[in-house]
Amino acid sequence: MNEHCAACQNTFVPQFAFQVAVVAGARHYFCKLECRRQGLGDASFGRQRRARRIAVLNQKGGTGKTTTAINLAAGLAERGYETLLLDLDAQGNVGISLGVRGEFTIYHLLTGAETAPGHTATPDDVLVPLRGNLDVITSDATLAAGEVYLARLDDARDRVLTDRMAQLRGRYQFVVLDCGPSLSLLNQNALCYADEVMIPVSCDYLALVGVKQVMKTIKDIDRHLNHTVRIAGVVPTFYDGRTRLGREAFETLQGYFKERLYEPIRRSTRLAEAPSHRQTIFEYAPESAGAEDYRRLVDRFIASAQVERATPATPPPIPPEASAVQTAEMTTRIA
Repeated sequence: MNEHCAACQNTFVPQFAFQVAVVAGARHYFCKLECRRQGLGDASFGRQRRARRIAVLNQKGGTGKTTTAINLAAGLAERGYETLLLDLDAQGNVGISLGVRGEFTIYHLLTGAETAPGHTATPDDVLVPLRGNLDVITSDATLAAGEVYLARLDDARDRVLTDRMAQLRGRYQFVVLDCGPSLSLLNQNALCYADEVMIPVSCDYLALVGVKQVMKTIKDIDRHLNHTVRIAGVVPTFYDGRTRLGREAFETLQGYFKERLYEPIRRSTRLAEAPSHRQTIFEYAPESAGAEDYRRLVDRFIASAQVERATPATPPPIPPEASAVQTAEMTTRIA
């Protein structure tokens, strides 16, 4: 859709996140960075509150990470928050699920690859405006080469993502990272960049084992890289209250994570179908049980953000009830 530049009045089609600025609840459009600086001043990029950065992670596959990341980001955008969804999985399922493919991907940003002769990739090159307040940085199989690039670095290879994303400071209120199901340098970068982690857990035994692995990784990041990541919540997925295993898994999680445990996301055919239609659950089946569950998740997440604004900025330590040792004990109850 054509928009008018607020500075030079030229008509253009917005393609990048920097071309849109929200001031006092009103949207302003700028065709170039020079126009944005003219209209808002150089300080406009840093005036807003620092984005809340949330990594969606479980080192076991098939726990609903991408579904949770997409619908959390879409739900935040639906409520008017400027939101960025970043795909850090080489499978590229975020772009596939939403029907979007960027000309350049997170691989180009991480490695500093050229997007034009003499021009290395910047966040503006890889951002894809999706719809509403939601922007996406996509991924594809080339990200596997990005892992190799990170492994070859001598210094600060865990903080490359943080450095590359610095140019986006002040543009978003939420950044949601969809992480791959592995213990990798990419996920270490995600956790060093994030403030908190949300852990989707399918209600089965092997997924509970995956929680233990995530807890260990979080503790290692805190101990070795001096970066504390708060546990935002644990989200039971594929929940079926009619089965004994589902009920026992949920009760076990509830006993250990207490207030950090979110209400379960019920097993839903509509949730499984939405990616094939290139839509979020809110677009594909807004009245379904899956949409209801994810709206509830988004509401709780926003409420927790509002509570945290009144508390000190330093994240609390990982709760003792979520320690790796106790999580290992937890899994034995489902065996």
